Amino acid sequence: MDQYIGKLLDNRYELLERVGTGGMAVVYKARCHRLNRLVAVKILKDELAQDAEFRRRFHDESQAVAMLSHPNIVAVYDVSRSSDLDYIVMELIDGITLKQYMQKKGEELSWKEALHFITQIMKALSHAHSRGIIHRDIKPHNMMVLRDGSLKVADFGIARLTSAAQATLTQEALGSVHYISPEQARGSHIDARSDIYSAGVVLYEMITGRLPYEGDSPVSVAIQHINSIPLSPREIDPEIPEALEAITMKAMASDVNQRYISADAMLADLEEFRKNPSINFDYTPADLLTGDGDEPTQVLGANTPHNVKAQPAHSPRTAEEEEPRRPSPRPRKSQSSRRRERYRDTYDEYEDGERREDKGSRLPVFLAIGAIVVFLIAIVAFLWVSFLSPMLGTGEESYSVPNLLGMTIEQARADEDVIKYEFVVVQGDVVASTQPAGQIVEQSPESGMNAQKGATITVSVSGGSSGEQGVPEVEGGTMPNLENKDQRVAISLLESQGIASANIIIQEEHSDEYTKGYVISQTPEPGTDLTGVTQVTLVVSLGPEVKQVNVISYLRMTLEEAEKAATEQGLVVGTVDEEFSDDIPAGSVTYQSIPASTQVDEGTTINFRVSKGPDPSTPTTSPGDPTTSPSPSPSPSTPSEGSGQPTPTYRTVQVELPDDGRESVTVEIKVGDTTVYTNVVDTKLVSIPATVYGTGIQTVSVYIDGALSKTIEMNFGA
Repeated sequence: MDQYIGKLLDNRYELLERVGTGGMAVVYKARCHRLNRLVAVKILKDELAQDAEFRRRFHDESQAVAMLSHPNIVAVYDVSRSSDLDYIVMELIDGITLKQYMQKKGEELSWKEALHFITQIMKALSHAHSRGIIHRDIKPHNMMVLRDGSLKVADFGIARLTSAAQATLTQEALGSVHYISPEQARGSHIDARSDIYSAGVVLYEMITGRLPYEGDSPVSVAIQHINSIPLSPREIDPEIPEALEAITMKAMASDVNQRYISADAMLADLEEFRKNPSINFDYTPADLLTGDGDEPTQVLGANTPHNVKAQPAHSPRTAEEEEPRRPSPRPRKSQSSRRRERYRDTYDEYEDGERREDKGSRLPVFLAIGAIVVFLIAIVAFLWVSFLSPMLGTGEESYSVPNLLGMTIEQARADEDVIKYEFVVVQGDVVASTQPAGQIVEQSPESGMNAQKGATITVSVSGGSSGEQGVPEVEGGTMPNLENKDQRVAISLLESQGIASANIIIQEEHSDEYTKGYVISQTPEPGTDLTGVTQVTLVVSLGPEVKQVNVISYLRMTLEEAEKAATEQGLVVGTVDEEFSDDIPAGSVTYQSIPASTQVDEGTTINFRVSKGPDPSTPTTSPGDPTTSPSPSPSPSTPSEGSGQPTPTYRTVQVELPDDGRESVTVEIKVGDTTVYTNVVDTKLVSIPATVYGTGIQTVSVYIDGALSKTIEMNFGA
């Protein structure tokens, strides 16, 4: 049995079960007894805990990450550093990793689903980078997909420690080496753009179903990241939109100065692509090659690396730049040498005592004239593309999007301009509207905007005032077999058949046969023609029905009797400790971790403490002996049952948090002189309920960041 299962850390976190093991820590599911909530506790592995310097950095990094607060980042609640154990307390996520999600699907994700996930990843990176924290180990294994389809990135700031613990690329690094940036593989300086490269690899894997580089060893994969260019996504799957391919390859550029300058810049392109999937970023694979020479750098903002060239998220390219850059076999020359060669035909030079022929004296003049002509052509082209072509409507590849508002889906697809320019009308959401059910109320791109021939126009249709009436019917396709598939996968398959998410009804029921979150049955049946279908019902498993146990009092039972009774009730006996007791005979139970009359799930772990009898070190006296003073009473704030002392009572104190610009504060509460509550909380919560305990009438003091906030008198009596 795991040595930590059932252990109570800092008299607060009870470890219930092991849920995972990583390269540097073991993760446990635990219950926080102060806030009565489930959390995840990550305990540093024993072999790493022996290194004092590593433990110090583990603690410092964890405290820094605890300052992050973002819906797409796994929250860190607490960090503990003691002489025998180091751990961090995090948000407990009910979901699976992105890697597991992709493996369950068994194929590449649709580009819409990949766009949904990568957008959340980049939002998490943007928040962390703005606070100076680089992840260093972005990969699908470190991302959790929740049941509602949202994504959270885990292990921020901890990867720095992992890389420090692994001096070389070994087999343990195989899971991460597929996603590391070239500069990480070389051991060079790392900044926020390294995370962007890794995110690009994750996006590549999502849309192609494969990794960009494979190899027999971590070292061979790392070398490919440095020296190779991956196969473009559209060569693997031509259905991938060109713009999404451009975003992916720009994020994965080998030269850090050719990548996105920040997560915000990549987010901007993702948003433009979401609005118009047919957008052209005018980006070529030549940008993946490392540029020649060094260029000056400048600081562009808090979320931008300090050594990055000023560049927009995407920018127009000249004809000269469109040509792939090829490495020159000639040695690089100094700036003065290049200057002499450029102007050598305008100067009288002598070599070996003879005057050279001035054969190229007119070359600079021709170059100047050519440069002026190219500049004028570029200006005319810019004016034509930006102003004249849209107004005259004579562009060969860009056409004005028609106005489809007020039409039905059928009318929109039959529109003259839609047919003429081969636009594809795709139904999006069904929304509540005062417009008649079935009419188009929104479209993207909007009317009047330019789009390429064959572009997709996504429309939202009215469902009536309630959003449920007059739902457009599906126009073809058959019902897939969704039985025993993950609910999220099933919904994705239905949406690919044209069934809007608003028309998918989820019913839940317990099942001993089907895994929690998987489809038990469906309506209509598999193979049904979906023409005319307006609603699909999925019955999803809640897992086996968990029975409730009403915990009895095991106090004063012998240990054997208590273990037998708890097992018969359906509980699992965890740790058994011993303590001295003057009131309870040796071998009998003095404490149980779950109070009597509490309702818990069957299979819950309960811990016991057993009496060792009276403490032999305590002197025994006869009544009225004047030579011996009475023994001091135990602390009134120590919660213990069956000890002969008054049982502590729990109360709730509402703590108002400061609104002075601090992102988080440390809240400490004392009952009398005893600290009974300590926690780091986000000030965005405005106020929090804190659970405290004590006996009798006590003075309760609330401290925020060490400063006394308020003092109240509280009656902990019955």
